[in-house]
Amino acid sequence: MTSGVYRWMLLVVCALALPSVAWADWGALNMPVGVTEISGKVYELHMRIFIWCCVIGAAVFAVMFYSMFKHRKSKGAVAADFHESTTVEVLWTIVPLVILIVMAIPAAKVLIEMEDFSDSEMSIKVTGYQWRWQYEYLDQDISFFSQLDSASNVARQANSTVDPASIEHYLKDVDNALVVPVGKKIRFLHTAADVIHSWWVPDLAVKKDSIPGFINENWALIEKPGVYRGKCAELCGRDHGFMPIVVKAVSQEDFDTWVGEQKMKTASADMDAIRQWSQAELMATGERVYAANCMSCHQKEGQGIPGMFPAIAGSDIVNGDMDMHVHTVLNGVPDSPMQGFGSSLSDVDLAAVITYQRSAFGNQAGDILQPSHMRSLRQGLRQSALAVPQNNLKGVN
Repeated sequence: MTSGVYRWMLLVVCALALPSVAWADWGALNMPVGVTEISGKVYELHMRIFIWCCVIGAAVFAVMFYSMFKHRKSKGAVAADFHESTTVEVLWTIVPLVILIVMAIPAAKVLIEMEDFSDSEMSIKVTGYQWRWQYEYLDQDISFFSQLDSASNVARQANSTVDPASIEHYLKDVDNALVVPVGKKIRFLHTAADVIHSWWVPDLAVKKDSIPGFINENWALIEKPGVYRGKCAELCGRDHGFMPIVVKAVSQEDFDTWVGEQKMKTASADMDAIRQWSQAELMATGERVYAANCMSCHQKEGQGIPGMFPAIAGSDIVNGDMDMHVHTVLNGVPDSPMQGFGSSLSDVDLAAVITYQRSAFGNQAGDILQPSHMRSLRQGLRQSALAVPQNNLKGVN
């Protein structure tokens, strides 16, 4: 057989095998039906227009292939000799216009409904940070941060001995899920504190850009209890791929119980911020905070990444003046990837991680920073730690 025949046989085999490969994980190729009324409508609209496009494409290609086969040169076909046809011009203008109108009407209805967040029963403010989310329940006075879970964070590190396959929901789980009740219309208000992010949960048909200085809104009414996962859909920086979203939908009774637990945690955190902590307590808490917030850049043993992130081990800031260390952790370092954690960590977490850094990784400062002192600094009672000129921090490791 000639090489041309072999080529056609290979193409036929590939064409026959491709559907079976795609069918093996078809659910991952198509968008989900979701668990809200809107997500169902979006899916129905998507499939309807998809089928129309397939039918139109099949019809167009069928006419093309028929014409090429029926009027081929070997059959003696002679090309028609004309330059224009008013009928054809009108048809290929009117027909696509009608098709677009037929598609646009149902699409516009769904889009309008997606933007109608009137009659909302509760509001949640979603703020994007590099690389975590802050959730504020405006009706319940609850606020917390949500970021990649510690197990995934450890496994993703360079030279990690942890097998990512051993981590359930690897890179798709968080330390604090967004808990919401089923059967309630929830209004989401989206913004960001640094760069543009995008809050996307496919099962809820919710995707909205979070832009610094702006508030975008959308809504969801979840009908089925469960855990629904999403992620940041905007390229927001080097750790963009490690910024998952987890929404946990529960019954109203379970949600009320959760709200009570969160208020108790807030009250307990207030008490923790004013009591005296031992060095052992601060070190244990600081190690956990470091693993969740600092390790991705400064590495597990504090060695940093040469040329990108300075080492904590042997750092001049960590082993030097406490006020400079506090200022750096609170406000970050200008013109560098080091972000400030003053708005995202509690007084206890800040005091603990600073204490931990000054005694871990071979550092010998050994200072203890109490949460109560950290609270005083953040309230402006110790301006000396917060008023260090920013240009003095450039280039300091």
